[in-house]
Amino acid sequence: MLGIFGDITSPFASLAPGKYTGTTGEGLILILTNLVKLVIIAAGVYTFFNLIMGGWGFISAGSDPKNITKAWEKIWQSVLGLVIVVASFILAMVISWVLYGSWQVILIPKIYGP
Repeated sequence: MLGIFGDITSPFASLAPGKYTGTTGEGLILILTNLVKLVIIAAGVYTFFNLIMGGWGFISAGSDPKNITKAWEKIWQSVLGLVIVVASFILAMVISWVLYGSWQVILIPKIYGP
């Protein structure tokens, strides 16, 4: 594309040909969607490892009430964090359904360009 600064090519054209170079504004939306997916996957993996570590702490606590309490707190906080992540998606779907009549508007956005 020849512009004010000369011939500038999109860096995404060589990384993922045709995927991020659409004319309907889908490039930024795809990047943000992939970023949100990455954060959700990272939250799930983090929760999984915290559950494993909490379970290990519970098993290795023996009869010490302080260590058992710490292990239960870790397990409880991990499950609560995962519930918050899932609840945020459900809340986004409900708000999208009420405002736009479809749950896909917020979770799978479409931007129409010129």
